Amino acid sequence: MRKYFQQKNKKKGFTLVETLVAISIFTMSVLAVMTVLGGSITSTNYAKQKMIASYLAQEGIEYIRNMRDTYVLYSTDGQTGWNDFNSKLIPSPDTLCASADGCFFNADGLNYADKSKPMTKISFTACSTSDCQNGMLGYDSTTGKYDFSGTASGFKRKIDVTTISSDEIKITSTVFWTQGSGNYNITFSENLFNWVE
Repeated sequence: MRKYFQQKNKKKGFTLVETLVAISIFTMSVLAVMTVLGGSITSTNYAKQKMIASYLAQEGIEYIRNMRDTYVLYSTDGQTGWNDFNSKLIPSPDTLCASADGCFFNADGLNYADKSKPMTKISFTACSTSDCQNGMLGYDSTTGKYDFSGTASGFKRKIDVTTISSDEIKITSTVFWTQGSGNYNITFSENLFNWVE
């Protein structure tokens, strides 16, 4: 009878090998879950940065379109306004925004209470490199705005202008950013017309 109980007790316990196998399986499962979570966090951060870059690129187009409208609507006639608008982006003989590296603009000092066409006071500067290193945007955490007075945001915006005809130009707004070990960019473009005759 005693021998029977000894054999029964031996069958109930785990051996060291079984315990090690169970711990290995559990560890691999936890590592797999952690890998998936890490990848999800990286993807979420990329999606956030891409969304911000998309808004900044679209904002670049909006500023230029608003400037065109201001020049055309508030000039003595539509053609004069269109010509003044083009001269601001592509001054002669300098090509500024139509150059190979493009340009960036600074709208930090605009006073919208000023009734004398504040959008025409946007200043443009030629980019120093193809990814517009000197066009780095800052982020102001108190206002939530991206401009040139906040802390470095990691986003650079470049504007390119291509003349299609005497009454049409193509505006391209590209935003560059670096995330992890990769360099990314997103580009929006729109054709603007002299719509007042």
